[in-house]
Amino acid sequence: MASYNRLFYHFIWGTKNREPIILPEFEAELHSLIAAKAIELGGIVHAVGGIEEHVHLAATVPPKIAVAKFIGEIKGSSSHAINHVIKPHYNFYWQNEYGVLSFAEKNLAGIVEYIHNQKQHHANGTINPAMEMDSEE
Repeated sequence: MASYNRLFYHFIWGTKNREPIILPEFEAELHSLIAAKAIELGGIVHAVGGIEEHVHLAATVPPKIAVAKFIGEIKGSSSHAINHVIKPHYNFYWQNEYGVLSFAEKNLAGIVEYIHNQKQHHANGTINPAMEMDSEE
């Protein structure tokens, strides 16, 4: 019998000191790198989005990998790629902390919509505080 899981997580993490260093010129590539690493780790990516100083990721994380290891690998590989491949010597760093929320499958569509529309939510002041993380937390 194959094991079965439906584990949904909403990750939020920011740049070091919440500096606005996720530039439009590489934002899409950064999101693609995040998704590719999550998939490489056995995850299922539902959405990646964010603004110039933080990122959101909705993903299913396989039970064979600890959530902390999953996000640590994603953060490490993405910052390394920015600093060494995409924009060498840029000094791109993530903050050490991250936020993670688990959610039910019935909430997946709403979370995906929220992540895909990050720029509009932040511009319009319609963010959901439960789905955001302050760098002081």
